Amino acid sequence: MTPGAAAGAHRKTGGALRLVEASSGAPRSVDISSYVREMRAHCPYLGASLRRGLTTWTVYRADGGPDAAEAELFHAGARAAEWLRPLVRRPHGWLRCENLVVLGGHPDLLVWPHWVLKNLYGPVGIMFGRFAAGAAEFTRCGARVPAAPVSFLPVRPAVRRRDPALLRTTPGLAAAVAVAEDDGRDVFAHLPHEWTEIRTWTRRFLPPVQPPPSCGPVSGSL
Repeated sequence: MTPGAAAGAHRKTGGALRLVEASSGAPRSVDISSYVREMRAHCPYLGASLRRGLTTWTVYRADGGPDAAEAELFHAGARAAEWLRPLVRRPHGWLRCENLVVLGGHPDLLVWPHWVLKNLYGPVGIMFGRFAAGAAEFTRCGARVPAAPVSFLPVRPAVRRRDPALLRTTPGLAAAVAVAEDDGRDVFAHLPHEWTEIRTWTRRFLPPVQPPPSCGPVSGSL
C-alpha cells in the first residue's frame, strides 16, 4: 500500500458509522451462522475459506446522516481492501474474504460505496459485492439463494477466470479484472477528496441497461 492509499483509506468524516465488532470469524453481535452454512452450496470457494478461518466479519452501525454514513462506509471498504492487498500473495490468500456488515441506516446506504469501491479496486484484483438484508438473491441462471440476514459488503481477491462473467453490465471493468495484477498503485491518486465529489466522479462508470443473465454462481450484486 502506498502512502497516498493509506491516507485515502483512513480519511475521517464525522462518526456516522460506528464500529460494533472488530473483524472475527464468528461475530457475536449478528447471527449469520445458518446463512453462511446455506451459502456454502452457492459459493464455490466459501467452504475452503471457512475451513482455513479466512472468512471474517466486521460489524458497523450507521448512526448519522446518509451522506456521512456513505462516506465512512466507503473509507471502511477502502481500509479493508488495503489490508487485503498484501495478503493475497500469501498461502491461501486467494481464499480470504472480509465482510463489512452495516446495521441500520438507509436501505440504499451500500449502493454508492459499493459502486465506487468496485471500480477503484477491480483493476488491482480486489472485488466488492453487495448484499441487502432480506433482499431476494439469485444466481445468474435464476436459481434463488438464501436472503442475507444483514446488509454487508464482501471484499475478496478477484478470480480472474470467473469474475469477469459476473460483471456483464460493466464490460470495461470486466476486462480490467480479467487481467488484474496488483502493481502497488495508489488507487486514490486521481480521486477528488470529498465524498460527494468522489461519487460524482464515479458516475462516468454507470452501466447501460442490464443484458439477460447467463448461468453461474451467485454474484452478490457485483
